[in-house]
Amino acid sequence: MKKIEAIIRHFKLEDVKNALTEKGVQGMTVSEIRGFGRQKGHTEMYRGAEYTVDFVPKVKVEIVVADDLADSAIQTIIKAARTGNVGDGKIFVTSLAEVVRIRTGEKGESAI
Repeated sequence: MKKIEAIIRHFKLEDVKNALTEKGVQGMTVSEIRGFGRQKGHTEMYRGAEYTVDFVPKVKVEIVVADDLADSAIQTIIKAARTGNVGDGKIFVTSLAEVVRIRTGEKGESAI
């Protein structure tokens, strides 16, 4: 099993969610986050004063899939989230040793 964490732009969330749902991903966790990479933030004006916003708002989507679905899910996220500009985001993939459904006690892929 793989845990896929994708950090994407806010306005791409619906596209990514719909694309993953079409691929058979049954659930996801979404968090509003802030951070920076090569994008380095941006400047804004407030009451006539310019200031720098270092941390850019993003969305983190977390999904857990069976090993055979991982590559397809990653390609789906890339296709749905890409704008071609700096700041499109990153995808992190980790292997999971175990998943347990709290309600039933199911373990492994059946708990996904």
